[in-house]
Amino acid sequence: MEAKPTPINLKQKHAEFTKQWHPHQIAKVDNMQVLLAKVQGEFVWHAHENEDELFQVLKGTLHMQFRDRTEVVKEGEIIVIPKGVEHNPMTKNDEVVHVLLFEKLSTSHTGNVLHEKTQTEYPKI
Repeated sequence: MEAKPTPINLKQKHAEFTKQWHPHQIAKVDNMQVLLAKVQGEFVWHAHENEDELFQVLKGTLHMQFRDRTEVVKEGEIIVIPKGVEHNPMTKNDEVVHVLLFEKLSTSHTGNVLHEKTQTEYPKI
C-alpha cells in the first residue's frame, strides 16, 4: 500500500518531547533521515567518517565548534558538516536551541566517539 504524504508541523513535533541531545526521527527520505532535537550546553567532540550532516536552526542560536574556529548558526540558517570533520555543537547562556538534522540512516549519533550522551536509537514521532 502506498504511503500518503502529509505535512509535518515542526513546532508541534518539537512540543512532543523534552529530552535534550536525543534526536527524534520525523521522516525518511530514501536512505536519509530527518531528525528534530533540542540542545542545550555543550555536546561531544566527534566526527562522522562516512557521512555529511546538515543542521538547520529552527529556534535560537547554535554555536558549531571546530578545532580552529566556531561558526554561529542563527535561526533560519543551516550548516553542513562534511564527512570526517571534527565538530562539537553547543549553545550559550543556557539557551535551548531547536534543530532539524538531515543525515544518512547509517550516521552514528556521536560518530567515532562513545559517550554518555550517545544515542543508538531515535524515537519516531
